[in-house]
Amino acid sequence: MAKFELKLPKMGESVAEATITNWLKEVGDTIEADEAVLEIATDKVDSEVPSEVDGVLVEKFFNEDDVVQVGQTIAIIETEGESGATEEASQEEEIPSEDVQEAVAEAEKRVEEAKSISVQDFSDSNRFYSPLVKNIAKEEGISLEELEQMEGSGKDGRVTKNDILAYLESRSSKPSQPAPKAPEKAQAAPQPSKTPVSVSGEDEIIEMSRMGKMIAHHMVESVQTSAHVQSFIEVDVTNIWNWRKKHKDAFEKREGEKLTFTPIFMEAVAKAIKDFPMINISVDGDKIIKRKNINLGMAAALPDGNLIVPVIKNADQLNLVGMAKAVNDLANRARMNKLKPDDIQGGTYTVTNVGTFGSIMGTPIINQPQVGILALGAIRKVPAVIETPEGDFIGIRHKMFLSHSYDHRVVNGALGGQFVQRVAQYLEKFDKNRDI
Repeated sequence: MAKFELKLPKMGESVAEATITNWLKEVGDTIEADEAVLEIATDKVDSEVPSEVDGVLVEKFFNEDDVVQVGQTIAIIETEGESGATEEASQEEEIPSEDVQEAVAEAEKRVEEAKSISVQDFSDSNRFYSPLVKNIAKEEGISLEELEQMEGSGKDGRVTKNDILAYLESRSSKPSQPAPKAPEKAQAAPQPSKTPVSVSGEDEIIEMSRMGKMIAHHMVESVQTSAHVQSFIEVDVTNIWNWRKKHKDAFEKREGEKLTFTPIFMEAVAKAIKDFPMINISVDGDKIIKRKNINLGMAAALPDGNLIVPVIKNADQLNLVGMAKAVNDLANRARMNKLKPDDIQGGTYTVTNVGTFGSIMGTPIINQPQVGILALGAIRKVPAVIETPEGDFIGIRHKMFLSHSYDHRVVNGALGGQFVQRVAQYLEKFDKNRDI
């Protein structure tokens, strides 16, 4: 028999840790190779960790809601065959069955002990705490009330690792004092009051999903961080409409991919960003970070109704065929919950299609730490004045609105307006004789 260490796999350049959300297998369960053992979560993506081997799960080192670093051993799987690199060097014989049973019993005991410990639940707080901070608070027995009263040095007063460690140090150095009485506690720093919500017996109370809570926090944080300003422009996309109609069937037959409008719009946005690189920036305190790569976020709907923003890396280097394949791949994997953490990392500008559900325009919220987001409205047939050398006349045209939200701290009205105008110009000058 041999022991195999199941480790948290690498999930992208900027992903260093993940939170265990659900164990799909228990100690003693038989596992097949490629079968999912547990579910994990990063900022937005839920993923499964599969087993690389056939065997029996004999030990789990973490519980649900624990934060695990990339490369850490999560569990031990007992396999048939010779000992591997993860086994003790001195162990050359197969582990007797009674030893396996003892290991299973010991692991089950650890799980039961962990379950018996009362763990503070921080989900009732309106304040954001990182998984690392919550993990430290749980291990050190810090209550939600204590966390709520901590002064954070992070962005928007967020409690950081250093803040909570400093609090622990100061708490341990103070002599123990009796708990303050209710009136004294009421005199502490005031917290934002919640607006009371009345609930009748006929109302249904629905718990927000974990991702829903994270999106809600992200949206509120963005509005509090960036000074949102919008610019709108109407675009004539008749040439694009007719060109796509002419080529979409041949494109699908040749490439095995559907040709939607999205890659055409993404191509125009990438070109406009190259013309106005100060749209492709982020703000860090009083410094501006100018991004080298143009990585376009593409808002996509998940099966549960939430939105996620997978990223097309180096979008300016793709031709239209490559852009179409990238758009379709990310959209399909988003619908099937198959996105990887790295798929949503590194975005520098975001595009969202509010026209999918008939909206002609919108005022989207910036996806931090970016400084701009473009909303694509529905394409409509409208009567329009057409200017020609022979004079003006009324005709039926396909038109849409572009809505550009940008951070007025660093993007002024001229830059914000010129950028969306340049996107419109690229779309209106689309070559209707273009090959694909």
